[in-house]
Amino acid sequence: MRTRRTIAAALSVLALTAVAACGKDGSPNAAAGDNAPKLPTYQVKTDVKLDGSKTWAAAKSRGKLIIGAKADQPYLGFEDLSTNTRNGFDIEIAKMIAADLGFSYPSQVEFKTVVSANRENAISQGQIDYYVGTYTINPKRKESVSFAGPYFVAGQDLLVRKDNTDITGPDSLKGKNVCSVTGSTSVKQIQPYVGADKKVTQYDTYAQCVDKLLTNEIDAVTTDDAILMGYGAKNAGKTKVVGKPFSKEPYGVGLNKDDQVLRNAISDALKAHEDNGDWKKAYDATLGLSGATAPAIPALERY
Repeated sequence: MRTRRTIAAALSVLALTAVAACGKDGSPNAAAGDNAPKLPTYQVKTDVKLDGSKTWAAAKSRGKLIIGAKADQPYLGFEDLSTNTRNGFDIEIAKMIAADLGFSYPSQVEFKTVVSANRENAISQGQIDYYVGTYTINPKRKESVSFAGPYFVAGQDLLVRKDNTDITGPDSLKGKNVCSVTGSTSVKQIQPYVGADKKVTQYDTYAQCVDKLLTNEIDAVTTDDAILMGYGAKNAGKTKVVGKPFSKEPYGVGLNKDDQVLRNAISDALKAHEDNGDWKKAYDATLGLSGATAPAIPALERY
């Protein structure tokens, strides 16, 4: 995460920083409703052959892909239990990749919720075929899994109650009650700002942190600004994003470390859907509804 990124990735962060600062109340975009942008559709490829990919071969044999995702992140990866459906930008990324791998949604795609702390195990043990869920690419994770991407670059920020004027950025967190998710990179990065004598509160999901924020049990929630914008929009009038990102979080698609063939195929799928406009349409119809305009698409890192 702290390694140098491409110029394109840096520009993406700057763009996201700018929009986050502009839309820090997290109010839903006025385009939401009847005039909301429409989701793209993805044509399923019928001539896919990935010789050498054990993951893809196993999926074809079972007749479906199993994709790991988050379930509690509005506009990114959210499961609506009332309709038994999932929606969000990460869900669309997962669907466009599935189509290029030769799998139809929803008949040949199963989403499986995996919390942050369990992602590496779920991938390395073959419980899922690939994972799309605000998954920051970093050297430590590359020791156990592989990544295709990045397909988006976010930055760590803070969500506070709307009337809070004390917390203006990470430097104002000394002694504050801050919450994040177990297994996320956010905990390690925010701890020095909170102080050695004040531990960061950790839960399995960000939704639990936001609930504690709304009941005044904590002072701030920290994670990537893209995630916080979604929660800000969901709780418009009650919370706000501070709007001062202090890290670079390149999101990648996580997959088995030894499956280079699948990794190349997912990278090809991302590139194709970025170039044909699907990426932008998917963003506008999901994360864009949180009030943040689409940033520049980061350059893929093929290795």
